[in-house]
Amino acid sequence: MPDPTQFVDLRIRRFVSERLTPAIYREREQLTVTSWDVPGEPVPFAEAVTQQFTPFRVGDEWSRPWGTTWFHITGTVPADWEMTDARVEVLVDLGFVSGHPGFQAEGLVWTPEGHILKAIEPRNTAVPLKIGPGDSIDLYIEAASNPDVQGESVYAPTPMGDLATSGDAPIYRTRVLDIGLRDVPVWELAQDVWTLDGLWRELGEETPRRAEILRGLERLIDTLDPDDISSTAKAGRKVLAPLLASPAYASAHHVVAVGHAHIDSAWLWPVRETIRKCARTFSNVLSLMDENDDFLFACSSAQQFAWMKEHYPDLFERIKVRVLEGRFVPVGGMWVESDTNLPGGEAMARQFVAGKGFFIREFGIEPPEVWLPDSFGYSAALPQIVKAAGSKYFLTQKPSWNETNVMPHHTFNWEGIDGSQVFTHFPPVATYNSVLSQEELHKAQRDYKEKGEANSSLVPFGYGNGGGGPTREMIAAAERTRDLEGSPTVEMTSPQAFFEQAEAELEQPPVWSGEIYLEFHRGTYTSQARTKRGNRRSEHLLREAELWASAATIRTGAAYPYAELESAWQTVLLQQFHDILPGSSIAWVHQVAEEHYERVAGELETLISSALGSLTGAGETALLANAGPYAVDGVPALGGGASGAASGANSGAAPHGAPVTLTRSGDTLVLDNSLVRVTIDADGLVSSLFDVAADRELVPAGERAAELWIYRDTPAQWDAWDIDVHYQRHGRPIRSVDSIEVVSEDADRVVVRVSRSHGSSTFVQELSLSAGRPTLDLTTDVDWHERQKLLKLAFPLDVHAERSSSEIQFGHVNRPIHRNTSWDVARFETSAHRWVHVGETGYGVAVANDSTYGHDVTRTTRESGGTTTLVRESLLRAPTFPDPHADQGRHVLRTSVRVGADVLDAAAEGYRLNVAPRAVTGAAAIEPLLTVDDPAVVVEAVKLAEDQSGDVVVRLYEARGAKARATVTPGFAFESVAETDLLERDVDQTAIVDAEGALALSVRPFQLVTLRFRGVSALR
Repeated sequence: MPDPTQFVDLRIRRFVSERLTPAIYREREQLTVTSWDVPGEPVPFAEAVTQQFTPFRVGDEWSRPWGTTWFHITGTVPADWEMTDARVEVLVDLGFVSGHPGFQAEGLVWTPEGHILKAIEPRNTAVPLKIGPGDSIDLYIEAASNPDVQGESVYAPTPMGDLATSGDAPIYRTRVLDIGLRDVPVWELAQDVWTLDGLWRELGEETPRRAEILRGLERLIDTLDPDDISSTAKAGRKVLAPLLASPAYASAHHVVAVGHAHIDSAWLWPVRETIRKCARTFSNVLSLMDENDDFLFACSSAQQFAWMKEHYPDLFERIKVRVLEGRFVPVGGMWVESDTNLPGGEAMARQFVAGKGFFIREFGIEPPEVWLPDSFGYSAALPQIVKAAGSKYFLTQKPSWNETNVMPHHTFNWEGIDGSQVFTHFPPVATYNSVLSQEELHKAQRDYKEKGEANSSLVPFGYGNGGGGPTREMIAAAERTRDLEGSPTVEMTSPQAFFEQAEAELEQPPVWSGEIYLEFHRGTYTSQARTKRGNRRSEHLLREAELWASAATIRTGAAYPYAELESAWQTVLLQQFHDILPGSSIAWVHQVAEEHYERVAGELETLISSALGSLTGAGETALLANAGPYAVDGVPALGGGASGAASGANSGAAPHGAPVTLTRSGDTLVLDNSLVRVTIDADGLVSSLFDVAADRELVPAGERAAELWIYRDTPAQWDAWDIDVHYQRHGRPIRSVDSIEVVSEDADRVVVRVSRSHGSSTFVQELSLSAGRPTLDLTTDVDWHERQKLLKLAFPLDVHAERSSSEIQFGHVNRPIHRNTSWDVARFETSAHRWVHVGETGYGVAVANDSTYGHDVTRTTRESGGTTTLVRESLLRAPTFPDPHADQGRHVLRTSVRVGADVLDAAAEGYRLNVAPRAVTGAAAIEPLLTVDDPAVVVEAVKLAEDQSGDVVVRLYEARGAKARATVTPGFAFESVAETDLLERDVDQTAIVDAEGALALSVRPFQLVTLRFRGVSALR
């Protein structure tokens, strides 16, 4: 006989859409509506309700892109409405489009007294009210006309991401502002049908359960009266009850369902709108908690809680009650869900200091898990940082987006560069926006890789990215699949409960060692270069401000600027969110970010100037203040003095070596400082980079270095996010020369300027060589006006490297540069912080930068023999979505190439470029606040303790990747010293071997150590 499944399926679909769903509301009547359009940016409730509201007709257009309209809705529940098994609700459709929920119009519903009820979202359009016949309705809706920037595309340019170009024409037309009477049995029946209809579709044709459900759904349709669904709904539910009561298989996969709303702190909307999105989503969550005792909600990002405390204090107090009940669960322990490739080491640590600090102060709660479901890859330094913050667990699902390779585990121990391990889970459901459909639950069961050894996974459910969160329909799905034959079992509980259960199940987890590289979104290392430069600059200004302010407090009694530094850090940490710093947001977001970086820079420069003035005293002696961990040009690390004054283990290159000479031979220029000899040819390119000390040429024959290359950059999707490998087939060098001139020629430094033009852009490079330094310095000044192009700076080197070493937080990661495996092939663009090092046994070269993150490093074999290692920096991109004008305009980028370098030389170069000694005048030199006698042990931060006790906190790490012993000599008196975690709480002593007299440390490779000095005073 023919299979009747298709016919039954069509019958079910039509009955649900034409009969069941329309019957959910027995009655509907339109409300009376007036409105007020906010003329500019959003205003508080108290201001809005005092305005002049005018009559509004449902069906009319409202507001402009990014505008706000306040609707005042009033009415009365009809006296003849039958309330048995029913509930009064307000129904709103602001003109929602078919795109993603949270990416378009939204609303927040208020009472006349200023109490928030809940939000209106595209898939959450009802506001339940506890009222009956004859009762009045009087509510306000704060409606946001946020444009659907993404639409159906992730690459079409749009003007909607910039307030200046989005226009004034309305983009939404209201459809519904009604009072409705929800028929509860009909709604419950609709949820029964949704669950069972989804279940049979996931079961094999051979399973009796599949046929049983199909026949049951068909019997349901036969039972219901299509003209009177309401009166027959209970009978219909009885038909389905046995199907829903049949228990799950004993071996069914167990899903821990965690309510969640991954709210991007900015992306296709500005930060100001994120604040309102949080209020909308959190009010939805609180409303659901009032109705469902088993519902829990996990919320990451202390910043979002802090916004509620500042902007919606009443809502924050309601949240706090649920937090203390254990139902509104803070997770993650970070200030925001940050990127982890690009933030510096200290900034990554401060994400936890700020985030956990907030949760502990406000709620007395410390989240044990790190929650980063959507960041674009995960640094190999992260496991150690997570453990140093006092956390135990890590969660993400982003590697499910990999283009080439599939991660081999879902639950495992992740090992970092120092050997630290953190228990990690990738939800096999492969989304953080689950609706708890049977399709999703079966995907989790089907794909889970630890089958046979463990059987639990986590599913975050709720509408995310733009917010909205879980809905009552999702909770109904969880309840129906708690123990249902044919389905994975579902339990609503907390992330911590899941991790504890998963740990117990998997006694010997597999281990993944090293970075979790995302084989996708590689363009985020480069897009929006100004934002990236602002981040890098801010991180190093914060280092300087904290160091010099600490020294000034200890030595002169100056007040330590706790509040100012905290504010600056919070701004920088917010902007390290994984769609801001990576450069994947709309123009508005990046404009605001860059304004904030300028403000932070000004504030920090003031703090630095004040502190240095206190330390040096009034005077006219020219001094240099060096906040870096290595001496530079004779200026001591973490101190200040005249150039040429320092010596010892932490000294950098001598400030006065042999003079620099410039030789002209036809069109060729040769710069020589007796350490390195640089030949610049007629095209303004480096045809020779000769290490004099090693008697070694570094530019392979026929190659040229410091060469700009431009590539077609048209990824298949995700414009600002992606660089696709096919870009490599569409590049050409920029060799045309407008001019070559020597702009500085003296014994200390020679500078050659090369100007070029290409397309609509101009390029000015300055190549310089300084006395006493084995380093070629380059400054690349670009006026960039290309579209969908990638600009790289290339250095072909005659070095037989098998791997590159790239700086990451508190160390470096080694990556193979061959293409032996699919994992190697997929890693064709990588991130690095201040430097990349390539080398062979006994010899290496460092390429450092002041604001670049994207790199690629490859190796080829020359026909004449030998290998060329090519290091390229990705300087600029020009994507057209979501910001159609990304990276246009002027950029200044600095690079250095140090010959004969090991990884510690590379580290020194990175610090020299990023935190160069600053010129000051005063009466006296600044004695270093502390010294370290081993250059492998690097001081990353010096600050005063977060608790404002006056204790000094010093953060160090081992930088070479080898065990080290070092003596730390503080330039201040102290009573005791202890090792602490990142939150400055004492931990077991692992690095301190002698604290009597000089402080002796023994550190393992890449170990991160935080020291807290108590009872601090100035030396007498």
